[in-house]
Amino acid sequence: MSSQKNDFWSSPLTRSKITTSDVKTPEMLLGYFIGPFGALLSSGIFTSILQNYFTDVLRLDLTFLTTLQLFSTILIVAANLVVGQLIERTKTLAGKARPWILLSALTLSAASVLMFIVPFEGAAKLVWVAIAYNLYYAVAYPIYNTANSTLVPVSTRDSQKRGALASFTNVAGLGVMGFGSMVFPILVSFALKDNQALWFMVMLAVAVFSALTIYLQFMFTRERVTEEIMAGGAKEIMADGGESVAGGAGKAGGKGAETVSLSAQLKAVTGEKMWWIAILFYLVFQWSGAIKNGSMSFFCKWVLDNTFFGSADAWGASQSLLSIMGAIPMALAVVVVVPLCNKFSKRAVVFAGMVIGVAGGVIAGLGNGSIVPVAVGVALKCLGSSPAAYVILAMLADVIDHIEFKSGMRTDGLTMSIYSSIMVAGTPICNSIFSAILNVSGYVQDADVALGTAAQSQTVQNAISVSYIWVETIAYAVCAVLIFLFTVEKNLPEEQAQIAARKK
Repeated sequence: MSSQKNDFWSSPLTRSKITTSDVKTPEMLLGYFIGPFGALLSSGIFTSILQNYFTDVLRLDLTFLTTLQLFSTILIVAANLVVGQLIERTKTLAGKARPWILLSALTLSAASVLMFIVPFEGAAKLVWVAIAYNLYYAVAYPIYNTANSTLVPVSTRDSQKRGALASFTNVAGLGVMGFGSMVFPILVSFALKDNQALWFMVMLAVAVFSALTIYLQFMFTRERVTEEIMAGGAKEIMADGGESVAGGAGKAGGKGAETVSLSAQLKAVTGEKMWWIAILFYLVFQWSGAIKNGSMSFFCKWVLDNTFFGSADAWGASQSLLSIMGAIPMALAVVVVVPLCNKFSKRAVVFAGMVIGVAGGVIAGLGNGSIVPVAVGVALKCLGSSPAAYVILAMLADVIDHIEFKSGMRTDGLTMSIYSSIMVAGTPICNSIFSAILNVSGYVQDADVALGTAAQSQTVQNAISVSYIWVETIAYAVCAVLIFLFTVEKNLPEEQAQIAARKK
């Protein structure tokens, strides 16, 4: 990502199609919805069905899965932190995050198919799965997700437009989750089954689609805040608190560019209470959702009464129904969440959503496996989660501006690498926890789906129910308390005005 090859970023194939100073509809739709949707499609599928693929198709040992996923978390967190700093130090005419988006068109699409080749058996099979798993989660996904998360805070300083962009990005993420939990389970239960060749062909098509949409995202985005900082020159804040002038010749296009040491960034973010609240909120919210998503297919197989669809082995249809019941309120909410946040504040709307989510979780939990109350509860829970899901990136962007006001430095790279670490590490950590829960509770891997709930013990069913319903319900109550303490929006307009005055 050298800043010297400016001619590369000026070519027709790499020059952004966005030329306006304001965020317009094409940028929102192509750069922040269609692009992320294609890029995250494989992740949405993995979140919903990868654990089931490992246990019921590849027949991988549960102890191996727990160990692999826990060990991979170390690599995932380290990779996200490294990528965040690489982004922070990238100086090109394309910006600092967009070049990594372009690289992801290759890395993310290629890595997403490797787990579905598996040409070996025995110990070699385990080694292959471990390498392929980490190439996706600890290399390719951190590159894309950290860069994609960074795009929102550097796209514009307009807080309302940032809220809209964050909403579009998160709608894309929820859309792929919907595809992974609605469409793919039906495809698996009726067509793919345990045929690895079919699994590979489907995932290859997904990979090609991802590469095309990631390139589309690269072409229809723009980093206005990065351009502003590069054009105006900046200070380099050293680890010892001293300052030196950065910028001048040698930077991209001869412009000044901000360089901030990692220790200075860490000091700025860890000393800010609002940053901790936002990060802890997202960690609890995201990881409880990862537990729910990883256990969903198991809940539909072994706990839910699938006779609603005529037979006990219609778990794919039941999972699709629950996913649809969750997707409909979230789809409707996307129209009103941002306007409500603009009127009442993100804090107030997200708090109300968490309360609704807790109520929905209680209803689903009391349903005791009956599909109607569970579906109603899931719908309410998803409705309640929609404000947090849609505006979390905008909340973090507000915190980044707040820190810039107080410290004079941008912390996009560090904050978004931690955000991305939480997102990416959530799946392997929570899946490893769920694998351990299945192992301890006595889960039977070769049970016959046609036997329905009788194929697993009551202990297993209770463990799955807690994982799918109650963990997230309790987490939403914790999130309601955290968001009540989040007050960064109160003085944000005045702080942004002072930031703008400093630049002038």
